[in-house]
Amino acid sequence: MSDMELLKELTLARGVSGYEGEVRHIMLRELKRISAKIVTDHIGSVFGEKEGTSPSPRILLAGHMDEVGFMVKEITKEGYLRFATLGGWWDQVLLSQRVSVVTEKRTFTGVIGSKPPHILTPEERKKVYPIREMYVDIGAKSDEQVKEWGIRVGDPIVPVCPFEILPDRDTILAKALDNRVGCYMAIQVLKELAKADHPNTVIAGATVQEEVGLRGAVTSPHAVEPDIAFVLDVGVAEDGPGSEKGSKPRLGGGPLITFLDATMIPHLRLRDRVMEIAEELNIPVQVETMSGGGTDAGKIHLFRRGVPSLVVGVAARYIHSHVSMVSRSDVQQAVRLLVEVIRRMDRASVKNMVRFVEEA
Repeated sequence: MSDMELLKELTLARGVSGYEGEVRHIMLRELKRISAKIVTDHIGSVFGEKEGTSPSPRILLAGHMDEVGFMVKEITKEGYLRFATLGGWWDQVLLSQRVSVVTEKRTFTGVIGSKPPHILTPEERKKVYPIREMYVDIGAKSDEQVKEWGIRVGDPIVPVCPFEILPDRDTILAKALDNRVGCYMAIQVLKELAKADHPNTVIAGATVQEEVGLRGAVTSPHAVEPDIAFVLDVGVAEDGPGSEKGSKPRLGGGPLITFLDATMIPHLRLRDRVMEIAEELNIPVQVETMSGGGTDAGKIHLFRRGVPSLVVGVAARYIHSHVSMVSRSDVQQAVRLLVEVIRRMDRASVKNMVRFVEEA
């Protein structure tokens, strides 16, 4: 399987928060191919552990398996499905979008219903339709028919979007790039490190339920016991029409390093070391500073006495919708940077990194 075929398979897998089974199956298959020891928590996070020439430091690479989606919360008498959101959605990106309703035995195609413009009043045309009033239409005629088909309250509803590499041969369009890109990067870094010696132990994989409160990031550190953590995720590309030019994250600008978000200020020595190595290797990097949002690093860095952590990822357009875009070259450069950083990370360097001495 080619690298892009793996990313395609990961994005097409249906894995909204709490229902990550299809993604976990792929992760387990790929991690076992690298002959990694499998480590899990009790809510579904999964990692492959690969020891180099030393059992420590233990370096965690964590993506997250879940994508934003929905759950069936009510079946109306007419056979429509009311839904609850799993993760953050903006009302305006939902109407008329295709979805899959996934049951134990089969999957049903549906559409998030909308009125045609012909019957809208002038007031309705100006109104933002709230999510609480939306529904999924699966072509059923009654609630009894829906139940006969095997659809139940609690079934997940997953966005639909094909995987495609656009004509520039660099821009990837797909659903769930937030955060199957992180899952993909974790696997690729572990594959590269398995080819050569490195003075540490790497634990690479992905958490669950990040989009609903960083929940797998709370439990998984207890399973993997990290000394250092790299959280692999996407950031917000701000390169569309009307955006400010300059230093804003963009597709094709290189890996994205998060200097600030609402859940974490990264460990400064770790951050600076990664930036130094990127400069040494002539890998262009972009910096993200955001007052809102957060990643699994927000929980992982608070584990026990603290785990020096950094978010390394790529800029992405249109996340938390049915479709998103990233740059293939950004992903490849991010993998290269992480591999080289980890190859230079040993017990002494990490011990020095976490030592804080009060100066008079």
